[in-house]
Amino acid sequence: MLATRGPRAAILAAGAAFLLATSACGTTDKPEDTATHQVRLYGTDGNMLNSFPAELKNRGNLVDGMKGTTPLTPLTEDFKQRLLRVDPKLTDYIYAAESYDAVVISALAAQLAGSTEPTQIARQIVGVTTNGQRCTDVKACLKLARDGQDIEYRGPSLSRAGFTDAGEPATASYATLHFDDQKINEAKSEFVGAGNESDVSAKAPPTPRKQQGGRGDRADGSPLVFGELLPKTGDLAIAYPPMRAGTALALKEINAAGGVLGDPVTWIDGDDGTSVEVAKDTVASLIARNVDVIIGAGASGISKAVLPDVVAAGRILISPSNTDSALSKAEDKGLYFRTAPPDSLQGRALADVILRDGPTKIVVVARRDSYGEGLQETVRAELEQAGIGGDRVKLLSYEPPADAKHAPVDFSGVAGEIKAYGPEAVLIIGFAESAGLITALDDAGVPIRH
Repeated sequence: MLATRGPRAAILAAGAAFLLATSACGTTDKPEDTATHQVRLYGTDGNMLNSFPAELKNRGNLVDGMKGTTPLTPLTEDFKQRLLRVDPKLTDYIYAAESYDAVVISALAAQLAGSTEPTQIARQIVGVTTNGQRCTDVKACLKLARDGQDIEYRGPSLSRAGFTDAGEPATASYATLHFDDQKINEAKSEFVGAGNESDVSAKAPPTPRKQQGGRGDRADGSPLVFGELLPKTGDLAIAYPPMRAGTALALKEINAAGGVLGDPVTWIDGDDGTSVEVAKDTVASLIARNVDVIIGAGASGISKAVLPDVVAAGRILISPSNTDSALSKAEDKGLYFRTAPPDSLQGRALADVILRDGPTKIVVVARRDSYGEGLQETVRAELEQAGIGGDRVKLLSYEPPADAKHAPVDFSGVAGEIKAYGPEAVLIIGFAESAGLITALDDAGVPIRH
């Protein structure tokens, strides 16, 4: 179902009233019995996936009852079936639509630019999503672009509004997800809209170039080449299958519709490894192989680290899953884009999910990187606005593994701090490695509410 933001005021008022009531009764001055105090778990887009319980091995049932949010638009059954034809084993759809749209938007921009030169493509990307003839089908959109018409692309993740001047969605949809029986219970999912359509860019893109023929339309005659910088390995690898399915479907449908500028588009595999070192090596390899557009990285911190290399080489970086709000102001020379919305929007949706359950003492644990700490601060600010101040919210962070080869995070100390604090809710902002925190809480004797 699609929920609105209307109930937020009621939720905040109820939370504030509950805080006043408990304070008046003096119950907050008494030590809490942490041995019997049940804790409800919450998660985010990095761990609210069907593949996440397997990370807890034989204790996957600990996630039952866990709630969270992720950027996710209600997907049509047709789109899901098309994805499943690409990957029949697909169990999650998180960032599949954003990945699909990242490839399609880039291809349409190249067609409108009449060039595979990255800076020419970049000048068209925002305009592909604004102020033109609306189209939703790859074949129809490419036909309009070949005819030299301005288009307003609307895809599976970009249904309400186009991009801002910063090259990111002006609006977003978030899904509220629930784990039951070690999988996401889709019957309980709700979809909440966020953002503002007035933030859509009003800038006019360069005049589209009508295609006159095939290869002769380009100075160098080269086809459009995409390079992959997605998390095949590392802590975010649990989110890789839907991302890859989305990009593969887009490539298939673009080429079935005649490709770009008379040629099929091509794809070069790569891995960001959820690691700065791995990602930098991959970027260097992709640049050496003359890619035009790099799809990725998976994690915001990885994109931040490789963006200077991409910009220096004059290539485009477009991520389907970066959500760190700071990237909206990245020094990118107009070459960085994303189809995922910034966490400034997700933070409010996530706070709402927590507030609905009425906790008055909350721990927010986050990866010590731009994604984790950025979203942690956004949620903290939203909770404070709701009347749950600093003395009722404890912020903790941990150093994530540098790559898949490093030892797992030791969460015993963090679990001990959480137990001593005695919260009613624990929000975990992390990737696959965050499963270790849940098992550490169990080992510490923290009763997890299901």
